[in-house]
Amino acid sequence: MATANKSLSEYDKNTIPDASQFTFGIVVSEWNDTVTNGLFQGAYDTLIDCGAKSENIIKWDVPGSFELIYGASRMLQTGNYDAVITIGCVIKGETMHFEFVCEGVTQGIKDLNVKGDVPVIFCVLTDNNIQQSLARSGGDHGNKGVEAGITAIKMAELRRLSK
Repeated sequence: MATANKSLSEYDKNTIPDASQFTFGIVVSEWNDTVTNGLFQGAYDTLIDCGAKSENIIKWDVPGSFELIYGASRMLQTGNYDAVITIGCVIKGETMHFEFVCEGVTQGIKDLNVKGDVPVIFCVLTDNNIQQSLARSGGDHGNKGVEAGITAIKMAELRRLSK
């Protein structure tokens, strides 16, 4: 869990399970792609750094954050993944759209976790402005994608151990 004093990109590799035997799916929103591409790269690089094989990391693109739910659901239906990461970015505007999208995506990802066997990792930034999102996707605050990669590995290991 990130704290105010810790960069999102910091982790102790010695405390992370070996990811070499896991297969990861990553569903990425194309909306706010400067941010989501940075988050994807953080997650991908972290998975590789922790032993995942590049051929075992599959990326699917979807138009926006709301579509992450459907993309992750379809990815889960293949039965090919030990964990799925959802990556998106919703930036607050002048209308209620922000609240509706954030609530829907949060509940949808929660539902996939409650009803399914494969962990779905929530890596959706919900910021007030683009500067906050950039700071959390490879900027001053590190990269939330790195945290999502570590979470995916830990949850894949928990799934393996609990079978």
